[in-house]
Amino acid sequence: MEKMRMHSPNMTQDNIARIRDLFPGCVTEAHDENGKLKLSVDFDQLRQELSESIVEGPQERYHLNWPGKREALLTANAPIAKTFRPCREESVDFDTTKNLFIEGDNLDALKLLQETYLGKVKMIYIDPPYNTGNDFIYEDDFAENSEEFLKRSNQKDEEGNRLVANTESNGRFHSDWLSMVYPRLKLARNLLKDDGVIFISINDGEAHNVRKACDEIFGGENFKSDISWQKRYTRSNNTVDFTTVIEHIFVYAKSGDFIVNLLPRTEEADARYTNPDNDPRGVWKGASFLNPATPEKRPNLCYPILNPNTGLSTEPTTNAWRRSKEEFARLQEEGILYWGVDGMQPVPSIKMFLSGARGLTPINFWEHEYAGNTDEGTSDLSMLFNAKLFENPKPIRLIKRVIEHACDKESLILDFFAGSATTAHAAMQLNADDGGNRSYIMVQLPESCDEKSEAFKANYKTIAEIGKERIRRAGKMIKTDLIAMEDELAEKEKSDLFKGETTHQSLESEKLDIGFRVLKIDSSNMADIYYTPDALEQDKLDLYADNIKPDRTPEDLLFQVLLDWGVDLSLPIRKETIQKKTVFFVDENALVACFDTGMDEELVKALANYKPLRVVFRDNGFVSDAVKINVEQIFKQMSPSTEVKSI
Repeated sequence: MEKMRMHSPNMTQDNIARIRDLFPGCVTEAHDENGKLKLSVDFDQLRQELSESIVEGPQERYHLNWPGKREALLTANAPIAKTFRPCREESVDFDTTKNLFIEGDNLDALKLLQETYLGKVKMIYIDPPYNTGNDFIYEDDFAENSEEFLKRSNQKDEEGNRLVANTESNGRFHSDWLSMVYPRLKLARNLLKDDGVIFISINDGEAHNVRKACDEIFGGENFKSDISWQKRYTRSNNTVDFTTVIEHIFVYAKSGDFIVNLLPRTEEADARYTNPDNDPRGVWKGASFLNPATPEKRPNLCYPILNPNTGLSTEPTTNAWRRSKEEFARLQEEGILYWGVDGMQPVPSIKMFLSGARGLTPINFWEHEYAGNTDEGTSDLSMLFNAKLFENPKPIRLIKRVIEHACDKESLILDFFAGSATTAHAAMQLNADDGGNRSYIMVQLPESCDEKSEAFKANYKTIAEIGKERIRRAGKMIKTDLIAMEDELAEKEKSDLFKGETTHQSLESEKLDIGFRVLKIDSSNMADIYYTPDALEQDKLDLYADNIKPDRTPEDLLFQVLLDWGVDLSLPIRKETIQKKTVFFVDENALVACFDTGMDEELVKALANYKPLRVVFRDNGFVSDAVKINVEQIFKQMSPSTEVKSI
């Protein structure tokens, strides 16, 4: 129930609203005297609107700005004292899978991934909140003093719900949304490979801001496309003005190294090739020898050409030639110039043979027949759950198209607004289709499901739970279908139809990775110590004998070590008991870790025999100070290349 205002109307805000009706570009968002945002008039711009000559004002420059931009930059750069805690019981094939599902705030996740995955991600796809006025955005408020920041970054106090409603009545409607998405895009760029690329789905409401933000973060020269995806194929007469049937997918590369994957050639495209002169090299189509540029613009491409059949020479007139004089001579000698059916044309065309034709370049309009639609996305998910658990999920076909255009078969894919995990589903399906080995990292906040929703009634309390269960179900379905296809192929191979032919195909189902490793963002495993040395009391020293929080497991410690050391979080993990102590082997000898107490020299020597690249122990895990001191000497003698650390 709304409360009554109990005060007179704010006439200033009413007047500003009237100005906005007349001059929308003259009303912006600005801070008031208390630091809060409200609608404000840009008087310099308003004076210019009302003037017939140029009005003096602040220096003009082309840039993106909004109240809170500096705080957004601080948000991107501010450190956090958090870690990933593994959750085996919610994972699938935890020890061997290359896929990750990170549950928690994606800003924290992107920060934690910076060192380990810097420059390793081939493709990012995100579908962030569209800022429709009806959805939620992350609340990132780092405009606070150092003590408040210390509490937040170290999780001294419970942080509470990070999602807030962003209604259109909010005075900083666009500013809040930009402050949310900007630092995440900055951090995401760091993770991309030099030939990496990001795809961003967005609607008309914030498309202009996304484009400007990406121009600033990725560079306008790295803009590749604004793809219009036909999300629906029927009009709605319930709309007031125009029915929206497309969404934007902005494509930005990390650098000029990105090359888009071409589409396979089609029968329709190949039908354009013919062979009117029976060239033994096969069918071809003609390309113009004329340059779009005029002779004045390209004088170096102006020279007389001679038709060998007529002996007549032709000079360029309105257009320069497309190739140099030397190239013309080479093409003529190789018989690649075509002078018409009768050989009498004054200007030839260049033969482009189908045998040397490249694939088809993708276009920036993706029809629903090509990339699916919203109804198909709902159907994809409902087929797995027999219920509508998620609003407007993207169709699998759309994400498959994105992956096909951006990735190879070994690429790492990131989606940090994972939602119902369509991206993970699409990656697994594509691997099953073409035998690829793509891996993914999904990030999703455990956002609460509405208690009135079908998801909540089906006992899914958060969006993250839906995403994880979708991957489990989709993985099983994909693998079952693949095994059935392989069985069918095996039966055909035994039949008379295939006798004498070699049609053996390796079992792709055996190497298909349908697992995922669940990691949950939490506070650091290390105990919080806020006392300065001179404030310590003698009777409290025993509280600090162990620097690790009591509720943390050895596997929790292992993953914080992986993060701190920048080791791939998806490497295979093997656990072994040696001399009654639990020892973790990450990718066999990439890292060896033991966090048990009571370690002696015999165990240290046993681990040194494995000659690991890295080894880590618990700082207070040794039976004596003498053993702790001797650890480095033992490794120097037995495995000198091993890096030794403790926590």
